[in-house]
Amino acid sequence: MSIISPALKGFMKLRQSAIHNFMLNPVDTQQQVFNELIGSAQFTEYGKKYGFEKINSVSDFRKQVPINDYDTLKPYIQRILEGEQNILWPSPISWFAKSSGTTSDKSKFIPISKEALDDNHYKAGKDVLALYLRECPDSKFMSGKCLVIGGSHQINQLNADSFYGDLSAVMLQNMPLYGQLIRTPDLSIALMEEWEEKIEMMAHTVIHENVTYIAGVPTWTIVLIKRILEISGAKNLCEVWPNLELYIHGGVSFKPYRKQFETFIPSPSMHFLETYNASEGFFAAQDDLEQEGMLLFLNHGIYYEFMPMEEYGKENPATLSLKEVELNKNYALVINTNCGLWRYLVGDTIQFTSRSPYRVKVTGRLKHFINAFGEEVIVDNSDYAIAEACKLTGAIVNDYTAAPVYMTGDNNGAHEWIIEFETLPCPLDVFVDAMDKSLQKINSDYEAKRHKDIALRKPIVHVMPAGGFTKWLKDKGKLGGQHKVPRLSNERTYLEQILPYINK
Repeated sequence: MSIISPALKGFMKLRQSAIHNFMLNPVDTQQQVFNELIGSAQFTEYGKKYGFEKINSVSDFRKQVPINDYDTLKPYIQRILEGEQNILWPSPISWFAKSSGTTSDKSKFIPISKEALDDNHYKAGKDVLALYLRECPDSKFMSGKCLVIGGSHQINQLNADSFYGDLSAVMLQNMPLYGQLIRTPDLSIALMEEWEEKIEMMAHTVIHENVTYIAGVPTWTIVLIKRILEISGAKNLCEVWPNLELYIHGGVSFKPYRKQFETFIPSPSMHFLETYNASEGFFAAQDDLEQEGMLLFLNHGIYYEFMPMEEYGKENPATLSLKEVELNKNYALVINTNCGLWRYLVGDTIQFTSRSPYRVKVTGRLKHFINAFGEEVIVDNSDYAIAEACKLTGAIVNDYTAAPVYMTGDNNGAHEWIIEFETLPCPLDVFVDAMDKSLQKINSDYEAKRHKDIALRKPIVHVMPAGGFTKWLKDKGKLGGQHKVPRLSNERTYLEQILPYINK
């Protein structure tokens, strides 16, 4: 590994220069990406249908092309799955990222072109490391290996020409040799289907490697870390991997998990770096380890649009370009990609934390919120409240979900929570009060509804036994990888499904 590290460092310097360029020229960079996407796809079936050849501006594009979600693009994607080409994107597409979170029982198959792999996913992955090296120029993370805690689906063959798996499996299968050299565990373990067996195999294998950085979703990374500590008998991860210095996380907010990771890795040289990636694309990564917000990747094959939340649900919703956005305002993210996702609603809500450079934070999902009484609580609010309550009480939370309790008769409404604690060193009521007050502090609408219990009374909180959420995910066939417990829901379906697990 040390032989190729100097070459990798040289490459990272080149990527740092490219990043600096799009940071200095964000609007021009996005315009160039837009022109390339429209020019490339003008002779596809979709491009012909919506007159890409006659599109001369972003304004033309907005007028001619509708906003899409997966369901509206599904007929085109289904034809690509069956082997047709030049439908949404001109280059041959034979790979699909299968995506199915806990929010839906249906699977989505996101087309993955060679351009999407090379110019988006792999390129962004390199840029994450380049950003970290810019922040920590004396880092030695490239002297060891990256522990990748990826998905839980092997590559499956649809037909003679088409293959699918979750995004991490597709990336691992197509990864260049240098990428395979710097990661662990072995591909045969990384692509194992059965998640519990996979965690066990990973723990026994990677414990002997020189792991210098880790990449994965916090929830499943914690499961693996606990097993590694059990096997090794070590007090913390520094005893297992003394050269460990970086954890690259994403998928869920890190706020509720940070304290736990700092306990697992009590090292002053340990760094945590947030990323924003999905099956549809790799969108952003933290470029400043000291402040919130992730640098939006602007020259990675994606042209972005931003839909103000008041436009969501309208027949012809308006969208904004990069230069039109405002700070601290919620937008639905809309993307146009080099795999043929046109004006595609990702489903996430974001806020801009900076416009120079353009940095974003994920605030929730379009369908993950509670607004049963006008309180407009989003995931960013609930994550903050949980983190603050943990800080004030010393508690550690593994996972949680919440939904409304509707008004009935003389009873006003409430929010009902199920929380799984790693540690709860205080009475539950003390934690609930701290969480409730923190939520009022961050959300004035919630505060108004809680005033004198006029609309909302104190939150109802149930304690989930250890492993309860994992059991629920397993019973649903959604254990591991990208699958997550839904944080918030504006109706009670998930909560009612999960409540019986409190007594199991």
